[in-house]
Amino acid sequence: MKHQHVKKIFLLISICTNCFITSAQTLLDSTVLNQLSDKDKPALLTQLAERNRINGDYKTAIRKAQQSAALALKFKNLTEVTKSYTIQASIYATTKAFVLSKKASDSALFVAQQSRQSIAMAYAYYAQALFYNAIDNSEQITKYCGLALKLLEKTADPYLSAKIYYLLYMVNTHWDDVKNVNKYARAATENALKTTDYNLLGNCYTALSVAADYNYASTKNEVFRDSIIYYLNKAQNLYQQYPKYVARKTYGIACINSADYYLRYFSDTDQVAKANAVRYAGLANEVMKGAINGEEIRASSLGILSEYAKRNKNFVMAEAYLQEAYSILKTQKVPSYYTLINIVTALSKFYEQQGNYEKALGFQKRVTEYNSKYFDEKRTLNAQKLEVQYEAEKRNNEVKLLKQREQYARQQKYLYIGIAIASILGLIFMFRSYHFRLRYSLQRERQLHLEKQDAELQMKFEKEEQARLKAEQLLLESQQQQLQKEVMASQLQLEHKKEVLFQLKEKLSDNQKLNINKIWNEELLLDNDFEEAKFQIQQVHPEFFSLLNQKAQQRLTPLDLKLCAYLHLKMDTKKIAQLMHIEAKSVRMSRYRIKQKLGLGKDEDLKLFLQDMG
Repeated sequence: MKHQHVKKIFLLISICTNCFITSAQTLLDSTVLNQLSDKDKPALLTQLAERNRINGDYKTAIRKAQQSAALALKFKNLTEVTKSYTIQASIYATTKAFVLSKKASDSALFVAQQSRQSIAMAYAYYAQALFYNAIDNSEQITKYCGLALKLLEKTADPYLSAKIYYLLYMVNTHWDDVKNVNKYARAATENALKTTDYNLLGNCYTALSVAADYNYASTKNEVFRDSIIYYLNKAQNLYQQYPKYVARKTYGIACINSADYYLRYFSDTDQVAKANAVRYAGLANEVMKGAINGEEIRASSLGILSEYAKRNKNFVMAEAYLQEAYSILKTQKVPSYYTLINIVTALSKFYEQQGNYEKALGFQKRVTEYNSKYFDEKRTLNAQKLEVQYEAEKRNNEVKLLKQREQYARQQKYLYIGIAIASILGLIFMFRSYHFRLRYSLQRERQLHLEKQDAELQMKFEKEEQARLKAEQLLLESQQQQLQKEVMASQLQLEHKKEVLFQLKEKLSDNQKLNINKIWNEELLLDNDFEEAKFQIQQVHPEFFSLLNQKAQQRLTPLDLKLCAYLHLKMDTKKIAQLMHIEAKSVRMSRYRIKQKLGLGKDEDLKLFLQDMG
């Protein structure tokens, strides 16, 4: 739901007026200030700074807040320093000096953390919320308001609680959250009633009237409509009763909202409503004359008076009111383009209705001009807000990182302390156990000496046993190798005998005449030579043939291997031919073929190669 008039008149004017104000004792002049000691001055300076702030004298308010912070810091009154920085953050937020507002709110938080006081931290969190309210970051506003309220549960401060609830109320008006608008407006008022801050209470009554307006718009229940004027009257009565303690702007807002109430909810023929509206609009205009930053309220009141003048067909007065409002707004140092656009638009429509199209067109052009300036202003402000928010988030991330590093350093410190304690305890334990071990070691020394002797004898016995086993193993290996060599030699001899018998069989089958004596003598000769060969073959390396086959890639025949064995035993070609019963030429050809299979070069000697393999 949208309440256009409430938004235009109350929220845009009232929202920035809300912050700190103190009790009756705070409204002291400079004479009283000079009578106080330096130690007591910070609190009063803070109060005076707040009074200047709510009256719109921001320059003086900043100066007094800075004086308060300097003096409070001198006497290490860190809570008062935090309050001073909070006022500065509020002023800079209102004047849209976002960078300075962030700096002041961060200073408040830093000082509060040094003080370690819950109330100081609550003010610091409120300062952060004010900054984020200025840049429209609702999430952070809610976060810091929540943190502040949690601290205030332990340290009661109805004044600050009322301010925080009021800020939450304003945030929820932006969202048109009727439930929370009512909730926080009531909470703010309940806490304000516990203080003597009548200006704060007046703002809270106005907040309740806005909540009632929301309720009436959603339910059309006349009880809520009556509540609007009821709470506005209560705000006005506070000014009547305590004119020194309620700001003129607070009273002016209540009056202009009352006038708007009668304008919106009563018919043109209701003369009582009309009289009330005109009276309240006139009061708002009158009370804001000469007030700092009172132009918007005056222009709004003149706009309402112009509307009633038009209803009475008094077009001269209607025009006069609008022109006066326009003149007032043009005197602003920082123009309020939103209100200015509304007044100029009203003038354009007025002249159009009167048939004065030239003036209507002139003011319509100004509407376009002010809209453009308003758009540029909003765009610039949004850019500043985004930049400040980016810097704020960047700084927050840096702070988080520093806190994490500090936490790690603290944990490391605790770890080192724990290690030191454990080391000390260990040393004590070691010292106590030293004497016990000393006595025990003397007893053990004799036993160890005996055990050492036994161990030496055992080791000696084991070494002798290992030497015996090793000798037996070497003997077995030697016997095994000798058997392998004998088997090789016997195999060669058997193969030779087999060939001799085979040749004899062939000769006998051919009925050839044989000289047995000659063959026997030759064989005896060969046997003698073979006995010598057999003795030498027994010295052949058991892996001789496997190495040959590996070198020749398994291409050697059994006959080739036999020839290689004879060459290895340094037999000449003639003897090898006799043993193998082949021609000497065949032996040479076989040697050439074996050389190729072994991959030997032309200049390499096969006989030397085979002999070196042993």
